[in-house]
Amino acid sequence: MAEMLKIDNIYKTFNRGTINEKHALNGVCLSLKEGDFVTVIGGNGAGKSTTLNAVAGVWPIDSGRIYIGGDDVSRLSEYKRARYLGRVFQDPMTGTAATMSIEENMAIAARRGESRGLSWGITKKERVSYREMLSTLDLGLEDRLSSKVGLLSGGQRQAITLLMATIMKPKLLLLDEHTAALDPKTAAKVLEISDKIIADHHLTAMMVTHNMKDAIAHGNRLIMMHEGKIILDIYGEEKKKLTVEDLLHQFEKVSGEEFASDKALLS
Repeated sequence: MAEMLKIDNIYKTFNRGTINEKHALNGVCLSLKEGDFVTVIGGNGAGKSTTLNAVAGVWPIDSGRIYIGGDDVSRLSEYKRARYLGRVFQDPMTGTAATMSIEENMAIAARRGESRGLSWGITKKERVSYREMLSTLDLGLEDRLSSKVGLLSGGQRQAITLLMATIMKPKLLLLDEHTAALDPKTAAKVLEISDKIIADHHLTAMMVTHNMKDAIAHGNRLIMMHEGKIILDIYGEEKKKLTVEDLLHQFEKVSGEEFASDKALLS
């Protein structure tokens, strides 16, 4: 199976040479094959979101290499890297244009990278396609194509953002704590939708989460980060049998300290 993501020994230090110097990534190495869905967990400051931002090109890495679909993207800017990626953020407000309708938001996502002329109207064929996609969410949004996205709930917005992020079948889908701002029932629904979209389109995905139960329940692989390094990489039968207690024990065994994130333990 093709290698879709390769992170090769990347380092990142913020505020170098100052009192606030922070070694955020310390030689991170990771390889994902096509169709892998990896969950990423760790305490605050472990390097989870920093790793996703490094892949997305939010800022340059200090050293190392990042490959997506076999292409070296290490020195590409964030906007040039966007054609490889789909992203969903923690804030439901981030991934959509609130004052535009559902169908307009979806049209923007579907036409990403295309030249846009003056005739920007949505065709009947496109409208039928968007309605079919929305119906798979089972949220009744297929009958609300003209509704302004700003009037929707956080869970509905995240579900639409997921569709928008995957409408062009990205090489890699990045989910950065995309259910953290939602109530438990809505978060569970959005995770269910995430699983379905990833499986239906055979996408390669990375999901950062603070929730240990979610990290265990979703995806085919789990990695745990600590002090800017990957210290656990669990997959296959071992992951299927994993419990929160097992994960805490393994973390303490490898790191030599107790897991200190109350947010992860109490989720």
